[in-house]
Amino acid sequence: MVGIGKGTKMLRTMLAGSKKYTAIGLLGKATDTLDATGKVTEEKPYDQITKGDLENVLQKFTGDIMQVPPLYSALKKDGERLSTLMKRGEAVEAKPARPVRVYSLSLQQFQPPLFTLDVECGGGFYVRSLVSDIGKELSTCATMQELTRTKHGPFTLEEHALYEDKWTIDEIARSLEHCTSLLPGEPSHKKLKTEHPGETAVSCEDK
Repeated sequence: MVGIGKGTKMLRTMLAGSKKYTAIGLLGKATDTLDATGKVTEEKPYDQITKGDLENVLQKFTGDIMQVPPLYSALKKDGERLSTLMKRGEAVEAKPARPVRVYSLSLQQFQPPLFTLDVECGGGFYVRSLVSDIGKELSTCATMQELTRTKHGPFTLEEHALYEDKWTIDEIARSLEHCTSLLPGEPSHKKLKTEHPGETAVSCEDK
């Protein structure tokens, strides 16, 4: 999400609330990044795993849980991202487990070695770590293949995404007006005024 000029004041409100994702995991393989972009670091059999096994495991990852963030992440050490340090080949220690919240977690599809999850979570949660931890809990390994954010706060991919064929000034303005109406306590024009007219803010989450 990008905020330009007066819009930078609204980012905190827009970025509040839970997030919902659809994630596709791959059983039997682990990578250094915990997703499909990384190098394979481990392979284990998975044929013994059933749909019921996977559904039972998901219960352990619902609610308030502790999670260890991935080494390849936007978290920082001495002012630098862990992912940058890892790419330079520097030794990086895993961050300690921290509390995160999972509001809901369900299995949508199971076609070994692939499985599809629907997860709604709070801030600071890494879906890559979830998929990896599920693999370990099943006595195998797993890595995330695909990730799609389907909801953030009051905004959903289905209702509020503006597709390329509607990238016109009028459609963009109409979409912004609709999305802004969903925000609680919409600030007045005066409150949106900034000391730096060219100020731009970017929020980027590496999940």
